[in-house]
Amino acid sequence: MYWIIKKTITFLSVYYAYMMEYRAEIFFWILSGSLPIILMGVWIEAATQNELRLSPVEFARYFFCIFQIRQFTNVWVVWDFEKEVLEGRLSFKLLHPLDPGWHHVARHIAEKIARLPSVIFFTILFFLLYPQAFWIPDFFHFLLSFVVIIAAFFLNFLIQYTFAMFTFWTERASAIQQFWNLAYVFLSGMTAPLDIFPDGVREIVMWTPIAYTAYFPAALLMALPVNIINGLLIMMGWCIIFFVVNRWLWRQGTKQYSGMGG
Repeated sequence: MYWIIKKTITFLSVYYAYMMEYRAEIFFWILSGSLPIILMGVWIEAATQNELRLSPVEFARYFFCIFQIRQFTNVWVVWDFEKEVLEGRLSFKLLHPLDPGWHHVARHIAEKIARLPSVIFFTILFFLLYPQAFWIPDFFHFLLSFVVIIAAFFLNFLIQYTFAMFTFWTERASAIQQFWNLAYVFLSGMTAPLDIFPDGVREIVMWTPIAYTAYFPAALLMALPVNIINGLLIMMGWCIIFFVVNRWLWRQGTKQYSGMGG
């Protein structure tokens, strides 16, 4: 157990040092994900002019939560993996005893850690500019949302890493991810809380994995009315499904990759 922990810390330290070389770029990556903050102004105005299920202050808190959650759940593994396969760099990693997927996991976790100072800065800035939105979540919902955010990252990673497996058969697996992003933008809760969706649409979306990559952890953090047990079970179920499909595609894909001379 000690050996595993030591190796994990060393592995993360290497990738953290690598990510710190790009800390200026990480700052701009955070800014590039500011769409929820822009939409926050739109929905605050809409809530001011009309009676919606959330108040203007709740909209501000919601989109702030979405902005923060996206900092810790965004992934880009499909583009990295696609590049490795097309350039033949995956061949060298296949010679190592460690599954290549763990390199991508470590790189993503190290990047999240490198983001922390900027995330804290934007948190302070947000509440200075919009002090009426300041609130402190109760301990139960804060702890639960923390765990769910971690789970949301791994769900998002599994989804995108599964799409990346199609690189073994096509050179543009990232196109699948881009198509998925269209659904993500509209159904994840990033552009609008699922609370304002028609009830029938909301119930359908809550059975898909998309809702659990953004809306569900944000709702928990704000203590919005959601079915916690049902949500956790659905989230766990999708993680298992994508993990099983991912491993099957990996086994089939590496056979194809070897057959191509990789």
